[in-house]
Amino acid sequence: MQPEPISRRPPYVWAAVTGAVVLGIYLATLAPTTAFWDTSEYIAAAKVLGIPHPPGNPLFTLMAHVWGLFPFAASYAVRINVFAAVTSAATAALWFLVAERWLETIVPRRGARIAAAAAGALVGALSWTVWNQSVVNEKVYTVSMLSIALVAWIIVRWADQPIGARHDRHLVLIAYLLALTSTNHLMGVLALPLVAVYVLWTEPRALLRPTVVFGGLLAILVGISINYIYLPIRAGQYPPINEGEPIGFFSQALSEVLGREQYGKPSVFDRQTASFFDQLANYWQYWKWQFSRDWRGFAPLATAIFTVLGFTGLWALVRRDRRAGIGAAALLVTLTVALIYYLNFRYGYSIFPERTLDREVRERDYFFVASFSFFGVLVAMGFGALMRSVVEALRDRGTETGRWAAASAVLGLAFVPLLGNRLTASRAGETLAHDFAVDMLQSVEPYGILITAGDNDTFPLWFAQEVEGVRRDVTLANLSLMNTRWHLKQIQRRRTPEFVAESAAALWRPRPAEGGSPLTDSLARRESLIRWPRPDNPVLALTEEQIADTMLLPDIGAAPRGLPPFGNVQLQFANQYLLLQDLMSAVLIRDNIGRRPIYFAWSTGPYPDQTLGLAPYLISQGLVRKLNNGVVTATDSIVASPLLGYVDLPRTTALMWNEYDWEAAARSRPFGWIDPPSSSILQLYAIVYGGMADLYRSRGETELAVRADSISAAVRANILGAQP
Repeated sequence: MQPEPISRRPPYVWAAVTGAVVLGIYLATLAPTTAFWDTSEYIAAAKVLGIPHPPGNPLFTLMAHVWGLFPFAASYAVRINVFAAVTSAATAALWFLVAERWLETIVPRRGARIAAAAAGALVGALSWTVWNQSVVNEKVYTVSMLSIALVAWIIVRWADQPIGARHDRHLVLIAYLLALTSTNHLMGVLALPLVAVYVLWTEPRALLRPTVVFGGLLAILVGISINYIYLPIRAGQYPPINEGEPIGFFSQALSEVLGREQYGKPSVFDRQTASFFDQLANYWQYWKWQFSRDWRGFAPLATAIFTVLGFTGLWALVRRDRRAGIGAAALLVTLTVALIYYLNFRYGYSIFPERTLDREVRERDYFFVASFSFFGVLVAMGFGALMRSVVEALRDRGTETGRWAAASAVLGLAFVPLLGNRLTASRAGETLAHDFAVDMLQSVEPYGILITAGDNDTFPLWFAQEVEGVRRDVTLANLSLMNTRWHLKQIQRRRTPEFVAESAAALWRPRPAEGGSPLTDSLARRESLIRWPRPDNPVLALTEEQIADTMLLPDIGAAPRGLPPFGNVQLQFANQYLLLQDLMSAVLIRDNIGRRPIYFAWSTGPYPDQTLGLAPYLISQGLVRKLNNGVVTATDSIVASPLLGYVDLPRTTALMWNEYDWEAAARSRPFGWIDPPSSSILQLYAIVYGGMADLYRSRGETELAVRADSISAAVRANILGAQP
């Protein structure tokens, strides 16, 4: 039977209060700057109106860019992090409204209903993944959560209106929002099953009315148009962040970006290495993190309590409001089981640790953030059902108000996620990604080329350069992206900005004389420090035709083992089959040796040694290794280390103690480094400081050795204390 329409005014004030409380918690635990993974890429894309990795996320970029224009904080990163917090807090407010409406048939007293709805919204907002993703703009999913909650509230309100007052424009608005949110991320369209249940249950004939049919079609076209208008236009303007370069209306490049072809993921019908049941087990692992991750011993009990509460609430809703109950069940299944099947992930990073498996490169719990957020609504139903049971059990004892007041004690459970996640979900005080980026960029000589490995050692550098203006004279070449033509074209196209000595490390700034003598090895060296002439050669001396077809490359490709020397460097390819990144690394060396300083980040690991055969030419310089134009020989300044190879001792010492913010890596964390997949960046500090401690010790510099050792040990303690 169709429920009676509800005409009362929703408690918007209490929804605002709930959202404000959640926002206050988020702001208190907000990240003060960027973070690893995609955070830096998205903040930088917002700043420069760029195009992040596929599918490009134009809605997010535009919304975040406009938000970032408001100067309520000096730090641009903080502004965009607040954007994530506000969108997530608004989601909590909307879920409060949905929960309060659905509690109508479960809890008859308005005050108790509001309290239960607020408690459930709090549980959803402070579940571990939601909280952790809401205090730094790592992904675009807080906007998707907001879209789902907004669509849910609109359809609930639409269905509550009497037939005569039920406006078709609300359905058209929902169609527009679903289309628009797809240009942020497809997650937002997962609200569609809830909409379908409500429309088909309430007034299916509405779908046949011309105002809905034609108005829905037009709204969809307008909503998705941002993909086909903004992306090709902005890509053609060549912003600094321009992944995939989707230039041209309805071009193949645009189709590949929107279709995420860069990732080469198989069809959902072609299952990856993990079985569907193992993928469900992986979701259950993430589910167990949500309610009390800090209290490891209590976590299983907390998981059991809230799981039972949520499903009890769902059952109570199905019994008392069939339309809402089936709609809620459809949304829950879509956000969990259906999404798990669609995503088709490999084994999670930390599941089944005793087995050797083909795994995801990081934990993927954030893909299910909407399910954790929405489950708070079902927990609210559970709170309401439990309170009603307590009131009924008390029967005639005391007043009705007193019975409901006594029953409200169960709402204290809502504070479990707040207290049980407050340490590990918080990002307050975490600056490592920012400090690492600055440290690495400042390790490179002016106008240098820095070859990096992947996302975590590159995106923070993009952020530092494009958002904070740090060492923009350094050219970045990402090995994984050098397998794409668009990244190579961007390297070739880039014109090197001027080196700004005033904001560079002291090592690269002109140094004043003391007592009439320059503090450099020679007058010529001092003059070079003052001038640092900008190279006039392009970083890649290739045409776009050569980039498009590597067989056209001179010297490289036909006989890789018979390469001529580049300058005084002889490459020796170790692999029989070469990737494009290997060829392009050789081209970078060919075109720049003796003209620009060339560096490999330590995060590239043994790549330059093993794949390119460059070990005899590399000199460690802090977090990077410089390619020497000739075989390295030991001197008083260039010292051999068992761990670091040849080390430029004066430069590395100056960087370690005068430039690097090693405190960000070594500071104590209650549970260690909370994200083990990114701990390899943390490990770089342990390697560099530990290797230098051995060098200092061998040279009798005991004080420096002890200091470096203590830093290395503190970093390793963070890594060893990391929890999955």
